[in-house]
Amino acid sequence: MGRGTDGVILKMWRADDYRLRVTSIEAITDRYQRIGFTGDGLLTDHPMHPTQFVRLWIPDAQTDKLHHRAYTVIDQNPIDDHFYIEFALHTGPASSWAQRAKIGDEIDASVLGSDYALPVDTPSEYLIFGDTASLPAINSLLEAIGDVPARVWLEWQYESDRELPVRNKPHHRVTWLQRVDNGRLLREQAQQITCPVDAYAWVSCDGHTTRSIVKTFKHAHKLPKPQLKYRAYWK
Repeated sequence: MGRGTDGVILKMWRADDYRLRVTSIEAITDRYQRIGFTGDGLLTDHPMHPTQFVRLWIPDAQTDKLHHRAYTVIDQNPIDDHFYIEFALHTGPASSWAQRAKIGDEIDASVLGSDYALPVDTPSEYLIFGDTASLPAINSLLEAIGDVPARVWLEWQYESDRELPVRNKPHHRVTWLQRVDNGRLLREQAQQITCPVDAYAWVSCDGHTTRSIVKTFKHAHKLPKPQLKYRAYWK
């Protein structure tokens, strides 16, 4: 199967390629699936860090095309070269692949540009906005920040989404908001919150919602650029 333009670009940028093998499959909810993988040396070449991600080459069951999608890797075990990826099941080739995957199946992955580090200066609190697509990254972030307080807003689309495990600690406050009007409730929440001058915001939603929330933090809350990290997880 061909990788198209994305494959050419990643090759030019010298991305590292790996062949992952499925080791386990677990349905977390009716709309969420957790798959274990061996990494073909990936964790040796790329030491683990919060929000670490890889780019999967998803085969299309209907064509010979490969679709390029980024996913967070979690619960990394460098000794066994093993990790997990969680799939929010909607429509599209990635969801279809995850639902038909079997133990022993293989899938190609590329790694380029996953190098996030926690802020050098510990913030007074983390302000985190995301949804089920970015939940694995958020969970890895919550585990990494230790005793620092956090407020987390997560968007849900299906009733079972609110059953998904969030790895929050007692000093992390989690609020679920239903997805309506293309993310309106998350955007309104970002406008309404109090934002300490020494807070750190982490935003990963759909593209439109992410851009809107980032704009709010920059202009309404006057949060300095070093205290803001964002990435749109889907369009």
